[in-house]
Amino acid sequence: MPRLVTKALLAALLGGAALAARAAESQTAAATIGDRTISTAELDEKASASLFQLRVQEYDARLRVLNGLIADEVLKRETAARHTTADELLRAEVVQKVAAVTPEEIQATYESVKGRFADKPEADVKAQIEQELKQQRLSERRQAFLKELKAKAGVQVLLEPPRLAVEAADGPVRGPSEAPVTIIEFSDFQCPYCVRAAPTLKKLGEVYGDRLRLVYRDMPLAIHPFAPKAAEAAACAREQGKFWEMHDRLFDAKGRLEIADLKIYARDIGLDGAAFASCLDSGRNESRWKADKAAAEGYGITGTPAFFINGRLVPGARPFETFADIIDDELARALRSKLPGAEK
Repeated sequence: MPRLVTKALLAALLGGAALAARAAESQTAAATIGDRTISTAELDEKASASLFQLRVQEYDARLRVLNGLIADEVLKRETAARHTTADELLRAEVVQKVAAVTPEEIQATYESVKGRFADKPEADVKAQIEQELKQQRLSERRQAFLKELKAKAGVQVLLEPPRLAVEAADGPVRGPSEAPVTIIEFSDFQCPYCVRAAPTLKKLGEVYGDRLRLVYRDMPLAIHPFAPKAAEAAACAREQGKFWEMHDRLFDAKGRLEIADLKIYARDIGLDGAAFASCLDSGRNESRWKADKAAAEGYGITGTPAFFINGRLVPGARPFETFADIIDDELARALRSKLPGAEK
């Protein structure tokens, strides 16, 4: 009787064949110039940052479609289990469970945005606000309900995301080295989007605790003249063991980052003012942010903030839920990798 090939062995054979094919392809000539050959491996190395960005776009496109297919399937199963229709199910679990938008909420939102709508009647603006708040709540509740159904159905997303091997270098760290999830952040203390992201990262730390490790790296942008010295101020505070206190203080400053301000903040957080001023004025930490910025540009980063969650790129100041979804996925993948029979 012919010997049966197990699925695991077949996968290993196919995987080995794929690796061999990629290795052979990497040595394929992309061009020749006389006796000089430019291989596809050299080409890929030079274009690695751009190719990674393309892989991220491809993954995001595939994931959107996959999430749609998963949503359709879990809704189909739930409607069958309840002997109802999709419309009735969503009405009961989404529409009827969303709290009404109150006049107080509309007024509070209106006060925060009315300067942008000076040419429109107040009643029209408030009607628009009410509709947008309602749609936001409906969307959030629908996502929450789908998350419940996915958990009930035991959904596992196996589509592998593209990852970049990003170095933590000697960046300041919050969280244990053995944490299953590491976020490496490239940020700018004068960047308004970085300011917006800071509370999100703080909340992530509170929610995930020792399962999360955060590494901070500097990327002061040329359009932010105070950002380089702010980065040096944080490094000077680090010399006195208070990087994160200065980090938080600088983001709380919301752009007030002139040198005189930085020296005030040093005193606010209890640093030795004279030692801090000497460090800041010397410029001895300039090389630190320059090295971080060069590394970020090498990874293809052009704006701040930019985050790598276990090597997965998340650009910009995204909502807490965006980070949480990726972290939860990474934790699930880590757990699956420890199960008996998991591929090593």
